[in-house]
Amino acid sequence: MFKSCVIFSVLVLPIPIWAQQRRHFTFHYGFSVRNVPSGQKIEVWFPQAHSDEFQQVKVVSVMGDLSIERTHESKYLNSIFHAVAARTIRNEYNFEVEYDVIRRERIALSRASMRPNDVMVPVEQANQYLRPDRLVPVSGKLASIAAKEVGGRTGTLARARALYDYVFQTMRYDKTGTGWGRGDAEWACDSRRGNCTDFHSVFISMARSQHIPARFEIGFSLPAQKSAAEIAGYHCWADFYDSQYGWVPVDISEAWKDPDKRDYFFGAHDSNRVQFSIGRDLVLNPPQAGAPLNYFVYAYVEVNGKQWENISNHFFFRDVALNNN
Repeated sequence: MFKSCVIFSVLVLPIPIWAQQRRHFTFHYGFSVRNVPSGQKIEVWFPQAHSDEFQQVKVVSVMGDLSIERTHESKYLNSIFHAVAARTIRNEYNFEVEYDVIRRERIALSRASMRPNDVMVPVEQANQYLRPDRLVPVSGKLASIAAKEVGGRTGTLARARALYDYVFQTMRYDKTGTGWGRGDAEWACDSRRGNCTDFHSVFISMARSQHIPARFEIGFSLPAQKSAAEIAGYHCWADFYDSQYGWVPVDISEAWKDPDKRDYFFGAHDSNRVQFSIGRDLVLNPPQAGAPLNYFVYAYVEVNGKQWENISNHFFFRDVALNNN
């Protein structure tokens, strides 16, 4: 039996006029921490999906073999579930969260989506996304490539589109071998391959070098042609900031998989996803003993202050009939 069950209420936000298609689904986020030695301190952190303009999230239930609290990290305000025990008494700890989610398509580059001045993101808030991350530099080789690709283009959209096209044209989605998946922008640029993390790290690095704020977002993708399925792993994407449109979504790796949607995924995100966190190099709350997290979508566990990697994940979604009345 699980030792805790917590139920949180839903945050309901107004539906923006530039949201289009919707998808309603339940999402199961589960994991097991395995082969834990007895009598050790264990500490567990895992992300909580949150409501925003484009997803309405209800946390239906939270269950775990330890008491669970909810916290936020301070840099990007990501929501976190946290559990700790001074001494382990079992060799496996299980945690499950059940979500009810309505995800809305984002169509950013239309007149209806242009932001009035009173709801624009403050400059200082956007500018925090100009700084480098540990694996995402804003100077050096990638900055030189970005300057060449942008050339004499003016305006944020034109410059961002040049960088988007460069990543689309030069990289391939390829998860063979090693090195991919870390979001190491220079490695990905040199190797010209990787997964969604690598695609968007290259884009973010080049955009920031051109003084275009760009941010990393991560969650899970849902197969468009299935109504229920297990989810094998995460998906990530990016936004860049334009003074007329606000945050503009891009998903270059999805465009690469479906070239017919190359134009669509510059300025849009489909409804087949759920977001869990934003940003890189994350210090959790309470702070982990280890280094800042490269990104935060899976559970992070420490045993006696050292990262514990024997974790088995189980993610599953099921569509819910959407009431359009």
